[in-house]
Amino acid sequence: MADEGLRPIVVKRIKKGGGHHGGAWKIAYADFVTAMMAFFLLMWLLGSTTKGDLLGIAEYFRTPLKVAMSGGSGSGDSSSVIQGGGNDLTRRTGQVKKGDTPAEKKTYDLKAAKAALEHEEHVRLQALQKRIEAAIDANPMTRKFKNQLLLDITSEGLRIQIVDEQNRPMFALAKAELQPYTRDILDVLGLVLNEVPNKIGLSGHTDSTPYMSQTGYSNWELSADRANASRRELVRGGLADDKILRVVGLASAVHLDSKDPFNPINRRISIIVMNKRTEEAIRRDSSTLDVPDVQGAAASAGALTAAASQAAK
Repeated sequence: MADEGLRPIVVKRIKKGGGHHGGAWKIAYADFVTAMMAFFLLMWLLGSTTKGDLLGIAEYFRTPLKVAMSGGSGSGDSSSVIQGGGNDLTRRTGQVKKGDTPAEKKTYDLKAAKAALEHEEHVRLQALQKRIEAAIDANPMTRKFKNQLLLDITSEGLRIQIVDEQNRPMFALAKAELQPYTRDILDVLGLVLNEVPNKIGLSGHTDSTPYMSQTGYSNWELSADRANASRRELVRGGLADDKILRVVGLASAVHLDSKDPFNPINRRISIIVMNKRTEEAIRRDSSTLDVPDVQGAAASAGALTAAASQAAK
């Protein structure tokens, strides 16, 4: 107990310094103000940007390399990085021309365009005519039959006619059997005609010499069979079968020499390399047409009238 009075007394003294606190708080405050300015600037940009531009920006940041290398909705269509662009902020898609100059309105002359296409097709058919003539001259087997090949441009397209001569018919007498030299000609034509995109039509013709078998087989059947025999040989020679659009027999209805209906040149096969107008006309003629059933409608109306009269009685 006596030792308690001898316990040492410890006095704690706080030493106060007179220095300043430093400038670290100023840097922190400046960073805070900069961040707030950036935040308000971002809010302003988001409020004044259209939805289309926002989607373009989002697309760019999702796949920046893809947009930059291959283009896309976020790369813009011309000089603008963002789709849209220009001064008109109301536009959501498409590039907007800068300035107040109105965009030029383009007009198209359909008649002029159609005439240009027809002229181009006419030039292509003329080139085909020259190529066929050159192919015939280059082949020794077909060169000697050059006089029996007539080529000209008609309203339907390029017409190639293989005609008979007095002592050199293209077919056996009164039959649809091709002569060997006729096969050679058609084989050459099949290869050349397969190179063009145009559709092909064939028609068979006879002269006015009366022909009728006991079974009723006439010039009509003969001309059609000869046209079909020519089609088969063209396909065998290299022509694609789906390029043929029409095969008809016209008998003696359309003469090449109208002054002499018995002239051998009236017996011929006519091959038409169709132009686009002829092809469209054939396809249009073969399309279906909805015709109202007038008789059925009249019968229905009559039945209704009779039923009304019976009800009135």
